[in-house]
Amino acid sequence: MQTELLVIGGGLGGVAAALTAARLGHRVVLTEETNWLGGQLTAQAVPSDEHPWIESAHISAGYRELRGRIRDYYRRNYPLRPEAAADPELNPGLGNVSKLCVEPRVAVAAIDEMLAGYVSAGRITVLYEHVPVAAETDGDRVTAVTVEDRRTGGRVTLTAPLVVDATELGDLLELAGVEHVIGAESQDETGEPYAAPVADPTDQQAITWCFPLEYRPGEEHVVDRPASYDHWKTHVDPFWPGPQLSWEKIDIHTMGGKTNRIFEADLDAVRVPDLWHFRRIRARTQFAPDLVDTDISLVNWPNIDYWEAPLLGPGVDETARERALRRCKELSLSYLHWMQTEAPRPDGGHGYPGLRLRPDLTGTADGLAKTAYIRESRRVKARFTVLEQHVAVVDRPEGAGAEQFADGVGVGHYNIDLHPSAAGVNYVNLEAYPFQIPLGALIPVRMRNLLPANKNIGTTHITNGCYRLHPVEWSIGEAVGALAAQCLATGTEPHAVADSATRTEDLQRLLTGTLGAPVRWPDAIRVLRPSQASSSATPVLALPERRTAPAA
Repeated sequence: MQTELLVIGGGLGGVAAALTAARLGHRVVLTEETNWLGGQLTAQAVPSDEHPWIESAHISAGYRELRGRIRDYYRRNYPLRPEAAADPELNPGLGNVSKLCVEPRVAVAAIDEMLAGYVSAGRITVLYEHVPVAAETDGDRVTAVTVEDRRTGGRVTLTAPLVVDATELGDLLELAGVEHVIGAESQDETGEPYAAPVADPTDQQAITWCFPLEYRPGEEHVVDRPASYDHWKTHVDPFWPGPQLSWEKIDIHTMGGKTNRIFEADLDAVRVPDLWHFRRIRARTQFAPDLVDTDISLVNWPNIDYWEAPLLGPGVDETARERALRRCKELSLSYLHWMQTEAPRPDGGHGYPGLRLRPDLTGTADGLAKTAYIRESRRVKARFTVLEQHVAVVDRPEGAGAEQFADGVGVGHYNIDLHPSAAGVNYVNLEAYPFQIPLGALIPVRMRNLLPANKNIGTTHITNGCYRLHPVEWSIGEAVGALAAQCLATGTEPHAVADSATRTEDLQRLLTGTLGAPVRWPDAIRVLRPSQASSSATPVLALPERRTAPAA
């Protein structure tokens, strides 16, 4: 199968790249490992982590359209209360984490709507449940990618002038022999104050197998006890305040231990700092009470982070990776079983047997997400690498904001948020200024026709922690799709665009003018710390301890 742009991976970055190129007149083949497009928002079941300006004009028109279509889908199809339906900033879940907490399947429907016209016209071809298994190269170019149908084992060889790696783990970087990094770089390599003293490929953020729950008091919905339950109930890692099957966690604002609870107040309250309200994706108060009488919360909570083993790196073959994924799923099911049967309640009792999985919301038989939530990938060695010193408040001059890039092709914001890692490293959480996505971070040092469009761009282990979230991934994909379209329309290649100030400015005008995607923040915003953005923003974070080299 031949096309103009080949996009491997149907997460938010892959969808945005494919949609952007199609809107600009080009034919695209888009592959996806599951039967849902959307990646972390859908198949991984993670409600969107977004910045304080997400409802403003300072986001891309494409991402704004996605959020608008999600809200409109609820208005068309769900029994919303009139006041909820009329709210222009409708939040069906009223979750604390985002201004738009929704069921994964609704986000899938909205993405499908965005692509529908282009799919019907043959502009976009989607190959669901296809994974890359091989790549052919000729010098510094990818000439073909072979994908395999997970259902039948059948294989298709795909060719295109330009290829995008939007996979969750940067699979094409390895298959095509593209220079890349796995895990943590050393302080000597990057100069980052919070980098590891010694490079460690096993230092990869925890993965998480998420799942939605509703609570039906008085009912019994207890899942089977997993085989590894006793391990998670008794084992305590040195950096964690207790067993993972507990209410104990690390408070990233103090870096000390903290006791959580699933329910701290009336279920119908808002902005309650408990687990249930954190990622609630359906608040019953938003819907007609004669039909919807329960909440649904999405469990992506600290105690189901799996940091026992990495998914990538030396010695991690397919067997080891599958074992880690299986153990990750068992941890999630163990935590659910513990909450249903043994978790201490404020009334002195134990367990909430009325907690019920909702497999209809994830499209799976077991009720868990289709795939694990991946926070860290292989990262391309790019012409430019975004460092901690470019974005972290603690490393920047007072009031300077993040580093300004003349080749900016998108904007984003999130704190540098590193979850515990497979190397036994605890949280690293640093305030970051609103930042740009530099074009140089999307251009491999050598490969001429391959572009990254997920968590595999030119960041470090540290800065991946703020470039990995939903709206940033979308903007990365949008920039890559626009760059590919420019190259196809003008007969040039990505390196030539990056080498030319004029061509880079042409790309920026394409993004800001035709696509409505900002490439820099207004001065009034770019110098703000998150704690200055709004009264409900995250409090100032305690600085984690800097790591020291191990004794000889």
